[in-house]
Amino acid sequence: MRVRQIELRILGLALAGLWATAFVLVYLTYRPGGPVDVLVRLSAGGPAAVAMLAVIRPPVARGDRAFAFIAWLALAAMLLLVPSIGTVASQLQGRGPQTLMPSLEAAYPWFLALVATSLYAGLGLSRHHLGGRAARRRRLAEGLALALALVTVTGGAFATAAVVNELSLGGRSSASSRFGPTDREVDPPRCDGALAAGTTAILDLHMDIAVDGQTTGLVALAGVRSGSDVHWSGFAATSVVLGQRGFWRVGGNAWALEQGQPRAVSGTSEIVGHDLDATLVAVALTPAGRAAPEDAGLAYIDGARAQHCRVAVDGTTLRQALPEINLLVGTADITRWRGEIDYWVFADGQLGQANGFIGGPALDLGPDALQAVARFRLTAIERGAPVTINAPE
Repeated sequence: MRVRQIELRILGLALAGLWATAFVLVYLTYRPGGPVDVLVRLSAGGPAAVAMLAVIRPPVARGDRAFAFIAWLALAAMLLLVPSIGTVASQLQGRGPQTLMPSLEAAYPWFLALVATSLYAGLGLSRHHLGGRAARRRRLAEGLALALALVTVTGGAFATAAVVNELSLGGRSSASSRFGPTDREVDPPRCDGALAAGTTAILDLHMDIAVDGQTTGLVALAGVRSGSDVHWSGFAATSVVLGQRGFWRVGGNAWALEQGQPRAVSGTSEIVGHDLDATLVAVALTPAGRAAPEDAGLAYIDGARAQHCRVAVDGTTLRQALPEINLLVGTADITRWRGEIDYWVFADGQLGQANGFIGGPALDLGPDALQAVARFRLTAIERGAPVTINAPE
């Protein structure tokens, strides 16, 4: 029994650690400017406190089946929490949809993890209260009642604070936003509805790649686009390239920046497809590509209302939609890579932000390399504002 008690305490500590990670993440980064921001951040710590109850009073069980069931409760909660924490981290770092749970699809993993955590703790509290010799059904009934109370208190406190904060943000108008219209009466199109790139845009692209968990490359590019004319430049530090990189296209002429000097380029493969946001929309976010998108709910980014959507993508499509990915992977075969693109459609029906990742076998990226994951974050702001693009001197 003592060995099982230690094992269940270890599971409880791991579970509490994940909930504490989520709490720290929310506490440090969630600041949309609502009236109860602090209450939202503090209430996010409730589940971690519940998990600690299971560390103090572990839900020990004598039977093998009961022990396995209890252990799987903790494991199931952890399996739900790990990807959910990653999603929220990406969301908050990506300029912040201001609501933490923008839809039922985003909220249900957290709710299920909270239910499993509360039941795990409730069974431990019940056993401590009634004693190990009490009837199993009685302990189970009391454990379920305690779990329901814990879910209601912790989940209700967080949900209430988050909803009140979100409603206050939704009722507050913003004079302007770099990301798009701020009129609260205008709804953004649905995920499978109209989507276009702005006639002009100020662009920002950040990419990175990790091979077997180790970051091996970073790229940061910034530029502007006006119709089919575009200019962007930045720095790449990857296993493929190192140094400044840039691109101009003005009219029918194009130049690439290499080793600090622009050189004229020609040919369809070098001239076409470097528009960043426009190319992403034209290739990966076509009506056919968005035939079955995941709706992640409404979001507010920098005061502008947007529909948050998600679609699957493969390596072949992403290479065509975002050729700059070659700065990370070079000529490596990524046809078997798979990933997702999160994109935000604003009230003007235009793409303002897209975050994505793609991963797969890394045999072409280095000796003994097994798995690689590349990520990107693209923003297109001040869409429609006057932009002038000049050819390089």
